[in-house]
Amino acid sequence: MKNIDAATLADATSNLAPLSSSHEVPVQAARTQDATRRTILAAVIGNTLEWFDFAVYGFFALTISRLFFPTGDETSSLLLTVATFGVGFVMRPVGAVVLGALGDSRGRKAALSTTIMLMALGTAMIGFAPTYADAGLWAPAWIVLARLIQGFSAGGEVGGATAFLVEHAPKGRRGYFASWQQASQAGALLLGSVFGATLTDVLTPEQLQAWGWRVPFLFGLIIGPVGWYIRTRTQEPESFRQARAAGQQASPLRQALGSYRREIIAGFGVTIVWTVCTYFFLVYMPTYAVRTLKLPQSVSLWANGAGLMVLVVLAPFFGALSDRIGRRPLLIGFATAILVLAYPALWLLTAVPNPSTLTIVLLVFAVLIAGFTGPAPAAMAELYPPQVRSTGLSIAYNFAVTIFGGFAPFIATALIARTGNPLAPAWYVVFAAAASLVALLAAGSALRNRD
Repeated sequence: MKNIDAATLADATSNLAPLSSSHEVPVQAARTQDATRRTILAAVIGNTLEWFDFAVYGFFALTISRLFFPTGDETSSLLLTVATFGVGFVMRPVGAVVLGALGDSRGRKAALSTTIMLMALGTAMIGFAPTYADAGLWAPAWIVLARLIQGFSAGGEVGGATAFLVEHAPKGRRGYFASWQQASQAGALLLGSVFGATLTDVLTPEQLQAWGWRVPFLFGLIIGPVGWYIRTRTQEPESFRQARAAGQQASPLRQALGSYRREIIAGFGVTIVWTVCTYFFLVYMPTYAVRTLKLPQSVSLWANGAGLMVLVVLAPFFGALSDRIGRRPLLIGFATAILVLAYPALWLLTAVPNPSTLTIVLLVFAVLIAGFTGPAPAAMAELYPPQVRSTGLSIAYNFAVTIFGGFAPFIATALIARTGNPLAPAWYVVFAAAASLVALLAAGSALRNRD
């Protein structure tokens, strides 16, 4: 047998080294992609459940009004149903304070696991609620309690989940990671609408009123335990672990309100146009199209669905773009575009009220909303250091949503009723864009990256 000298053996093994490395690289890349998907899924699943419930409740509002608020007058019953849904917004600031502080003191996992189970509890209560015919006044009281629980949990969801995403994001990818919060909202609205439309098509009105309206809530109930399982098996972000090890997480509420008031005000201002545009163009516009423009409901739903699909795709794109060119240019640019185009868009809709015009307007504003809301979550999270990030973000976001966003459909309706002008809601959108622009310009150095 021929002897192999050391030099020959070294040459042979050196040739094998690149082969080993070439196999390791794709394996490591696959693991990184899996970790990225798990992190994003863990964060957005609660937001998905919240907005899915929102869409379903709105879709079946008329059915719910008949079953739980039978006043004898359909309009009064519907108003009570909508008002009951609005009760949830009252609890959002409370949830923001309590659950936001929990996320900074006890950990992101503890807060996010709590929010999704509370949200699932509220969903289950609606899905299994006894009707007025079965329980009398206890039935509407039960629905109100469910909405209070859901509102409380929602108050801690966006802030905690956005902090979780930003802190888990690799360097230079915070905008992309955090943008999935907005993409999940649009996706959940779309899923809820499709769910409602499908049930309406396949079930008779009697079946829908007897049990069909409960199906999407029970489907949503499944999301809760799955989300809890995923969230309890995630890791705390490294930056948060370091802050906790350094003892920096004590009294996050006092620290946020004492040392980061300017940042909270800036975040509040940034959220105004975000929440007003979301609720006006993505939630209220189908109603506006039917009641004001006299278009068929099917047309309004298809056009709205197209806008939601664009938002799902483009929010992550603009989030990733903000990682390259910065958050501030995109936020200022798209807030300005919304301010300039809001009134002409509604003028065009009222002047040429047809399906094509509605679709074009909603697609254009879906792009504008994506351009603002893609980078906005990361920009707001970067206002705060890890030890107060969940608290500060939750307070700023939820107070703005409660004051400006949740009441946007009501304000739009009231403006039209008071003025008799179908263009009046455009001024509310203009005001929101102007307020956010002022906040962005005044924030100055507060809008900077923080680890």
